[in-house]
Amino acid sequence: RALLVFVFSSADMAAGKRKHASGDSKGNQAKKVKISENVKPVDKTDGDMSNEYTIPPPVSVGKWKNKERVLIFSSRGINYRTRHLMQDLRTLMPHSKPDTKMDRKDKLFIINEVCEIKNCNKCIYFEAKKKQDLYMWFSNVPHGPSAKFLVQNVHTLAELKMTGNCLKGSRPLLSFDPKFDHESHYSLLKELFIQIFATPQYHPKSQPFVDHVFTFTIADNRIWFRNYQIIEEDASLVEVGPRFVLNLIKIFQGSFGGPTLYENPHYQSPNMHRRLIRLATMAKIREKQNVKTSQKIRRTEEKVIIPHDPTEDVFETPAEEKPPKIELVPPEPQEVRKKKKKEFKRQRLLKRKQANKVK
Repeated sequence: RALLVFVFSSADMAAGKRKHASGDSKGNQAKKVKISENVKPVDKTDGDMSNEYTIPPPVSVGKWKNKERVLIFSSRGINYRTRHLMQDLRTLMPHSKPDTKMDRKDKLFIINEVCEIKNCNKCIYFEAKKKQDLYMWFSNVPHGPSAKFLVQNVHTLAELKMTGNCLKGSRPLLSFDPKFDHESHYSLLKELFIQIFATPQYHPKSQPFVDHVFTFTIADNRIWFRNYQIIEEDASLVEVGPRFVLNLIKIFQGSFGGPTLYENPHYQSPNMHRRLIRLATMAKIREKQNVKTSQKIRRTEEKVIIPHDPTEDVFETPAEEKPPKIELVPPEPQEVRKKKKKEFKRQRLLKRKQANKVK
């Protein structure tokens, strides 16, 4: 009997739950019906469409065809300034993708596989060496070409504090120096920069506005990068940042390697530059030491006695001798004035008090 009671009670509970669930669903349906009843249907036959809510169309209506994606990442060992520069480039380029830092022991060919995994066909790679030298790679993955630069004079957005500003995700204009068209290696770099820095049209993360310019100018055998805002009123330029200088080292046929297409004859490695500075300072120190030793030798040497030259006093003419002036009258004595003895302040106050008491 106890078992039968337990079975019946469990069956009743299950039935009650089912009823409760069905009741909730009915209640929800009833609530939904109430909400739908409150909404007034829009009469499409009427000409007045002022009460109808419409979703505005997207700002840029077009198809995204240029599927350029740029992978921007770095090796381990970069300093804070390089990290900020990398973050600034990511914000300025909406078609870029980030990735974790790569180990310095890994070979550069692995970057091609990383780009393939990330579905990227361009790459900007920051390579740090000795925690003070920064190299930047621009590559077309996976077939090449690729270029290696030494980065100098880095100034980030937060560091510059410029008055210019631009919309995040807006498409930039690319301005190149006329020298890019005169030499073959510069024209190759120009095409590489156009494909990397130009934001594709109708990109989902981009804005359909053009309010800033990336300028690439050649001076002193280096490429100077600047970012300027275009002011609407008079089309003048105000610098936004970041800014850096690219010193070309080599251009390779493949991606991160392969046969060398061009090598910069004016390039000087930072190690050689530091070595020349050290040698210059050492030369100055040696020169000072040589001067000191020569001075010591001169002091210790015996002085050479030069014999008297009889013709030395030929052109010397004696001056007229003035008669001596003899004073016969003694000078008048000056009056010596004695200093008055001035009393101290206490004594004066005491005298005043005594005089007041007497009165």
